[in-house]
Amino acid sequence: MPLALLALAVGAFGIGTTEFVIMGLLPEIAADYGVTIPTAGLLVTGYALGVVIGAPVLTVLGNKVSRKRMLMVLMGLFVLGNVVSALAPSFGMMLVGRVVASLAHGAFFGIGSVVAAGLVAPDKKAGAIATMFTGLTIANIVGVPLGTFIGQAVGWRTTFAIVAALGVVGLFGIARLVPAMPRPEGARLRGELTAFRNPQVLLAMAMTVLGFGGVFAAITYIAPMMTEVTGYSDGAVTWLLVLFGVGMFLGNLLGGRYADRALMPLLYATLGGLAVVLALFPVFAHSKVLAALAILLVGALGFATVPPLQKRVLDQAHGAPTLASAVNIGAFNLGNALAAWLGGLVIAAGFGYTSPNWVGAVLAAAALGLAFLSAALERRTPAADSADAAADPADASVRTPVLH
Repeated sequence: MPLALLALAVGAFGIGTTEFVIMGLLPEIAADYGVTIPTAGLLVTGYALGVVIGAPVLTVLGNKVSRKRMLMVLMGLFVLGNVVSALAPSFGMMLVGRVVASLAHGAFFGIGSVVAAGLVAPDKKAGAIATMFTGLTIANIVGVPLGTFIGQAVGWRTTFAIVAALGVVGLFGIARLVPAMPRPEGARLRGELTAFRNPQVLLAMAMTVLGFGGVFAAITYIAPMMTEVTGYSDGAVTWLLVLFGVGMFLGNLLGGRYADRALMPLLYATLGGLAVVLALFPVFAHSKVLAALAILLVGALGFATVPPLQKRVLDQAHGAPTLASAVNIGAFNLGNALAAWLGGLVIAAGFGYTSPNWVGAVLAAAALGLAFLSAALERRTPAADSADAAADPADASVRTPVLH
């Protein structure tokens, strides 16, 4: 794998830390600003929605400059948002800082995925994407738990100041290691939008929203669930987040290894397994051992879907992958926002801190259903094209199938 992937992984490490560290610090932030846990959960929802908005907008703007320069600009925006979060005098300003930082997230991973895939041979694309996302998974093993520990011991503002410093390191890493890459030639918004006419692209994005939404339904409220229901101490949340990060790391390796070989079977197994684990989590949450196991499995099964879903979007978005790739990153975070919001609703309705897991199970099961639908449509389309070609060979010579 090219050394440039290391630079992308460094940037992903900083972004992953700021995205997920909020989970472990939600009670401290809520207490500091005098808001409820569901209200503090808006920091997760707001970040996710910022990714959804920022991904397509900044990716389109990024077509006007080189990809390397755009990645550097995005890391600068990320640093700014975390500085605002660290200094925020009110909950509203904290939310603004989270949104500013999130605007860089989707475009960074979207453009970064295209850059990573373009640096290697075609049969190594999923592995290259997974290498970049390794920074995100390592953030959950090292950055998030350490940030949670520092936030609980010293103050959550210190955590976000450190995250801003991580962004600076990522910025210099990109400047130093990513090769100069020309601005995408012939990139036009109309051309990029054609990818969204392919129903397989839309189905892959819908699977992304629902599948990863299932993960965030459980993880957004992990701190109050583990302390109030399972009986772990506040300090134990740090190590539980390490466990979640280990699961993400293992899942990323699994997804990167098998997405190039058996993409759809991998999605069936991971989405189905995720739905089952989330459905059982409300029961497991009453046992410290089983709750820890569930956290590990949610991380592994959830993140094993990332490389195959990202690769499927790149494969299906023929000739116009950049915007589709970034929008799919936004789709991950749309799922995060949806799950965090729904999880807050069921908690506020009095169903308890374990109830978001039921929401997650339903979302993951729906994603599995879409995976089966996508495969069925893909099998049916070549057969239909062959029948049409037999009926009218002349017309078949100029017909371009929608799905490949």
